[in-house]
Amino acid sequence: MTQGPYRVDGRTARVWASDAMAGLARRLGRDPLQRLRSITDCSVWDSTRRPDREALRAALVGQDALLCVLTDQIDAAVMETARGLRVISSISVGVDHIDLDAATQRGIIVTNTPGVLVETTAELAIALLLTVTRRVVEADADVRRGHWTPEARWQIDGYLGKDLAGSTLGLVGLGAIGQAVAARAQAFGLRVLGWSRSGRKVPGVERVSLDRVLAEADFVSLHLASTDETRGLMDASALQSMKPGAILINTARGDLVDELALVDALSAGHLSGAGLDVFAQEPLSQGHPLLTLPSVVLTPHIGSATEGTRIRMVDLAVANLEAALSGQNPLHCANPDVFSR
Repeated sequence: MTQGPYRVDGRTARVWASDAMAGLARRLGRDPLQRLRSITDCSVWDSTRRPDREALRAALVGQDALLCVLTDQIDAAVMETARGLRVISSISVGVDHIDLDAATQRGIIVTNTPGVLVETTAELAIALLLTVTRRVVEADADVRRGHWTPEARWQIDGYLGKDLAGSTLGLVGLGAIGQAVAARAQAFGLRVLGWSRSGRKVPGVERVSLDRVLAEADFVSLHLASTDETRGLMDASALQSMKPGAILINTARGDLVDELALVDALSAGHLSGAGLDVFAQEPLSQGHPLLTLPSVVLTPHIGSATEGTRIRMVDLAVANLEAALSGQNPLHCANPDVFSR
C-alpha cells in the first residue's frame, strides 16, 4: 500500500505502538516503524520496561489503533478506556492476550501475523530436540566449569544421548509449523507420527490417534494453539501415557502442559528430558522446579527470534493495521465476526 496518511474524523489517524523497537532498529540499521509513522500520527512507548495495565489504559485514550505485542494484556477494561479504538494489530500469531469477544462486541478489528514465523519456529523445535537428546547444555556447562579434565578426557559412557535416526517423532498438531517440523525430521531419518484435531493428511506423516502418538513416540513435539480444548492437554495422565524415556518439546503455548505434572514425570524418570520455549506463566519464576532439572532445556520464548522473522512480523502487523484503517480487509483477521457487526 502507498496511500496515506490515513484520516479519521477529518484528522490523521492516531496510532499507539507499545514497543519502540529500538533494539531491532539498531540491528537492522533502520526504523521498523517508519512506514507506520509516515501514514499515521504515531506515538510509541519508549521505556525499556513493558507497559503495565494502567499505562496501557492511559496511552490508549484518544487512539484509533494499537500496534501491540503478545505481552500486552488487552482486556475489556482496557478497551473500555479506548472508546475510539478501531484496530488492534498484534505482532504475534497467538492472540490469547486479547479479549476477542470484547473486541468484536465493540467493533474492533483484531489482526495477527501467522505464516511468517513458521520456518523459524520449526527450526527452534528441532534445535531443542537436538540439544536435549545430545545433552549439549549439560556438556557445555561441564567444559566451562573445568570438569573436562585429562583424567576424564573421554569416557565410553559419558554424556550418552539418543539417536534421532531410526527413532519416532510424534507431532501433536499438524498445522504449518508442525508440517515444517515433519519435513525437517524426515531429513534426520525419523519416523514421524502425527495427530491433529482437523485430521489433515501430511506427506511423510503417519496419521494416528493422540493415544498412539504418546505411546509410540520417542520424542513428542507440541504444535497447537491455546484454546479451551487444548489447555492442559498434556496433563499427568497424558504424560504418564508417553513412552518411558521419551522427551517432550514445546514451542507452541505453555498452558498446553501441566508443568508440575511434567516435573513429576521427569523427576520419577518416566520421561528422560524436555525442551521448553514457552511456559504457563512468563517469565518463568526463579523458584520454579523446572529450573532444578538438568535434563530440561529452557529458552525464553524465542521461537520467532531471528532478525528476518521479527521484521517480517512487524511489516505484516503494520500492513494489517494499514488495511483496516483504509477500510479494506486486513491480510489476517483474528475475529472475522467483527465484519458482520
